[in-house]
Amino acid sequence: MITVNKLAKMIDHSLLHPTMTDEMLKEGCKLARKYDVASVCIKPYAVQLAVNELKDSGVKTGTVIGFPHGNSSMEIKIAETMKACSDGASEIDMVINIGKAIGHEWNYVMDEISTINKTATEGGALLKVIFENDFLKDEQIIKLCKICNDIKVSFVKTSTGYGFVKQQDGNYSYKGATQHHLKLMRKHTDESISVKAAGGIRTLKDLLLVRSLGVSRIGATATAAILDEAMALLQQGMALEGLINTD
Repeated sequence: MITVNKLAKMIDHSLLHPTMTDEMLKEGCKLARKYDVASVCIKPYAVQLAVNELKDSGVKTGTVIGFPHGNSSMEIKIAETMKACSDGASEIDMVINIGKAIGHEWNYVMDEISTINKTATEGGALLKVIFENDFLKDEQIIKLCKICNDIKVSFVKTSTGYGFVKQQDGNYSYKGATQHHLKLMRKHTDESISVKAAGGIRTLKDLLLVRSLGVSRIGATATAAILDEAMALLQQGMALEGLINTD
């Protein structure tokens, strides 16, 4: 049976928007504590803030590395990871060097992911590897999954939520976590590695759908709306399983 707590423990409450003030970050941590989600994913400078706000709760503190474009040098990503771990982060979401992946410079990509994974685990944190699927072809996503299998990271992740692609009309938008990409990642990633969906998961139905596709964790800003709806439906005696639609 799907419960509100099970859904809550799938959510990394995202506190990453560049306009968020410290007060907003504190309020976000309070919300995460109230709903007992899996973690907050907070801006790197505010890791200690989150650790303090979430003390004695069941909510972990996570942060991002090389975010959102993945263009930092490997040395900087290592330093970011070490700093995040020393500040108390227990989960690290790292953006790969996307240009290197598109250029098929796989040795660089493998070395970077392996180095950051080692740095994170030595610092007591697990690593989630962000691909930014909107920029990639299926064969590149599959190759990244295989690299992550070899390195044995904890999670593979679809996107940052900020990977905007220029469209034919000149506007920028992103698709984020699509069914096609989630199925592809789950198919080509070892069962020991979890899949995180990020970008566009805004409703309870969205969450239930990606859960049915084998997703273990999501990044979300609409945490309260999602879990409040789930709670209301369960109180009405509805089974949440009936809301899943994979058409």
